[in-house]
Amino acid sequence: MAKLSKRIQAINEKVDREKLYSIDEAIKTLKDLASTSKFDETLDVAINLGVDPRHADQMVRGVVTLPSGTGKDSRVAVFAKDAKADEARAAGADVVGAEDLMEAMQGGDLNYDRVIATPDMMGVVGRLGKVLGPKGLMPNPKLGTVTPNVAQAVKDAKGGQVEYRVEKAGIIHNGIGKVSFTDADLRKNFDALVNAVVRAKPSGAKGKYVRKIGLSTTMGPGLKVDLSEVEGA
Repeated sequence: MAKLSKRIQAINEKVDREKLYSIDEAIKTLKDLASTSKFDETLDVAINLGVDPRHADQMVRGVVTLPSGTGKDSRVAVFAKDAKADEARAAGADVVGAEDLMEAMQGGDLNYDRVIATPDMMGVVGRLGKVLGPKGLMPNPKLGTVTPNVAQAVKDAKGGQVEYRVEKAGIIHNGIGKVSFTDADLRKNFDALVNAVVRAKPSGAKGKYVRKIGLSTTMGPGLKVDLSEVEGA
């Protein structure tokens, strides 16, 4: 407990929670603070939007490829048969199946970051709506996860593509890499995510769209980002 208290005290001495940090300064500060951690923490972004996702015309959701990757091996499950199943396996899918995979997921096997399906398998996958939906794993053609090109979808998921989705409170939370990444790589990922969210501004959004952006690490403090650096905010 004493060690934890000392770490918190050190953090409090080094950060100003009311200050608006430049993007680069926030990244550097959080990386420096995480250098005493015993594991490779994730750098997280929280984007507070002026939307109410209860209205369909204010929903913000999409996918973006982080140019520097995510720093973790995404687990990908694919619903496919025959030749398409072979293509998915060759592309690196962790699990490929059909009715058997559906039954496994109904039984609680849900340790996946992305679920992909060929269009002809949606009759099977549709039975998993109540299981996959709440976890944001339900395949969706708008996100490229219902597709005949399963090989490319698997490669995208394994190659740094992440999904972003606004939560009920109007906030998007996403990890953009590990603190072991270089500052430049984390900045590239930050820009890719934020720019994608800005471009995805829904027709029903009223007033200021991007209201706040915060950066934090798994065990670290949250820092406010100066929005003047964010184009389109």
